[in-house]
Amino acid sequence: MSESMKTRLMRWRFNLFPAFRRTGGRVTYLAPDLRELHIALPLTWKTRNYVGTIYGGSMYGAVDGILMVMFIELLGRGYIVWDKSGRIRYRKPGRSTLTGRFLVTQADVDEVRTRLENADRFEKEYRIDLVDEDGDVCAEIDKLLHFRRKT
Repeated sequence: MSESMKTRLMRWRFNLFPAFRRTGGRVTYLAPDLRELHIALPLTWKTRNYVGTIYGGSMYGAVDGILMVMFIELLGRGYIVWDKSGRIRYRKPGRSTLTGRFLVTQADVDEVRTRLENADRFEKEYRIDLVDEDGDVCAEIDKLLHFRRKT
């Protein structure tokens, strides 16, 4: 599915935001319904570490905050969403461009709304894999998101 003008502008805002821009990552696709987002993290002089592979800080930084923003947009103004914690596991050195795919389904959004009907807060962990050009997972990033209703 191609991008809409709204999501193209949102993708540009992500990519121009200084903190995200400095990670070396780029948002390459944002679905019109804001439920799917793709990133690319190339191996360049800005993302290379001492041993010539992609720096772990760039890997984590390239995914940080993205799920939070997607859920904020999908849930609407009546909800608060925060990144509560994150964890990264390196599986293989990144020697080529890494890609990541974020997908938030309607079931994910419905689960948050349903859980918050009966509780003040809700937390859930989501996983994002960074995959190299051969399809191998180089890093697994787990993000714990915190949800609550605005009062």
